[in-house]
Amino acid sequence: MAKKLKLRQKDLLAIGYPKGKAIGLAINIAIKHCKKQTKEAVLAQLKAVLDAPEEFQEDPIFGKITEELLETETVVINEEIELVAEPKTYKIYGLQHIEAGTLLQMDTAMRLPVTVKGALMPDAHQGYGLPIGGVLATNNAVIPYAVGMDIGCRMCLTVYDLPPAFLKKETRQLKEILQVNTKFGRSEFINPMDDAVLERSEFKEIKFLSPLHGKARKQIGSSGSGNHFVEFGVVEITEVKNEFNLPLGQYVGILSHSGSRGFGAYIARHYTQIAMNQCFLPKAAKHLAWLDLDTEAGMEYWLAMNLAGDYASACHAHIHHRLSKALGEQPIATIENHHNFAWKEQLTDGQEVIVHRKGATPAGKGVLGIIPGSMTAPAFIVRGKGAAMAINSASHGAGRKMSRTKAKNSTTYNELKKHLKQQQVELIGGGLDEAPFAYKDIHQVMASQQHLVDVLGKFYPKIVRMDR
Repeated sequence: MAKKLKLRQKDLLAIGYPKGKAIGLAINIAIKHCKKQTKEAVLAQLKAVLDAPEEFQEDPIFGKITEELLETETVVINEEIELVAEPKTYKIYGLQHIEAGTLLQMDTAMRLPVTVKGALMPDAHQGYGLPIGGVLATNNAVIPYAVGMDIGCRMCLTVYDLPPAFLKKETRQLKEILQVNTKFGRSEFINPMDDAVLERSEFKEIKFLSPLHGKARKQIGSSGSGNHFVEFGVVEITEVKNEFNLPLGQYVGILSHSGSRGFGAYIARHYTQIAMNQCFLPKAAKHLAWLDLDTEAGMEYWLAMNLAGDYASACHAHIHHRLSKALGEQPIATIENHHNFAWKEQLTDGQEVIVHRKGATPAGKGVLGIIPGSMTAPAFIVRGKGAAMAINSASHGAGRKMSRTKAKNSTTYNELKKHLKQQQVELIGGGLDEAPFAYKDIHQVMASQQHLVDVLGKFYPKIVRMDR
């Protein structure tokens, strides 16, 4: 007889849940809907919801928890700020790939009094506040939820002077290297590497960050859950004039996707609550509450956001260092770009703005980046064209076309295994919610943004590791 699932408040506090209604709600939902799963699996699922609530907003089961996590119960005494009657016009790329709800969210963002300009990328889908795939330029204001929960989430690719045949020949060894040298979700390294980012003065100067230092140290060098991955694959350079000075041809590469872990999520939640308490917006726009950069809270968030971005970069540096050491090889090229961030930039008319790219890749003229597809679809190595209408941006990936729950109910593990075998991809971990069928066609997405980026090459996944 299967053991009855038992969850207590202390279990959820241990994985980072804040005290309050969210814990009781999470326990009740888990006991009702996950009673056949192990306690460890349920806690891992609840941790994934906590770390990235945006990804579960449409989930009929866990969506209720995200509402509670993101809801502020503080009484607001400010008067409600009125939205502009009509949204400012904005450029949409790949309209045929974007759902109506996503457009409605972007329209709301374009009605903010602080909004200057916006654009929507072809991978866009709904998120909290700004759509994922949305780009928003504001006047001296930063919106924590227009940055996103996983601050500074990024892609990093290292290229090695090894033939593609090496991957097939050493598959077993490479799978072991990934399992030993990467950690996901709640898993942490026993002896994490030191890093200068952990010695930054912001940890002491911003009181809110001090208690987060220990967790940041433990999690450094690890990857999150959800759509985060580390994978070996084939790099194909197709552009003769490339910034890496690499001859046309194929190489071995390592591609990683992850962000600032729990550290960035805590920052996002904390400053969003402050913003929502200071900036009282209509219900439809409440997650777009902003912080004026001239205020103490705004300056604090800006410093904390940049620290989280640098922390995310350090995590990738550790991942690639460990794997390079295990391979006994030094990379001959490295490319890194990030999203879920805000930058101070100038528009073509010279106006300085805060550009939020929530799930959108910087694509200024000459800026390099990687735009991934799925665990079986290629990632594209790109060079930005600096398109003003797109606010120097491009998509950050293929973008989801179905929610996690719908994805789980739309296929089976046997179908996923069959597809992986056909594509000659080895998968460690992962779940049906990350099946390739849950994502838009990356080739169609790239076709919709030919005016935004030039393609220098591709990366084909071959050995993929994700959280279990």
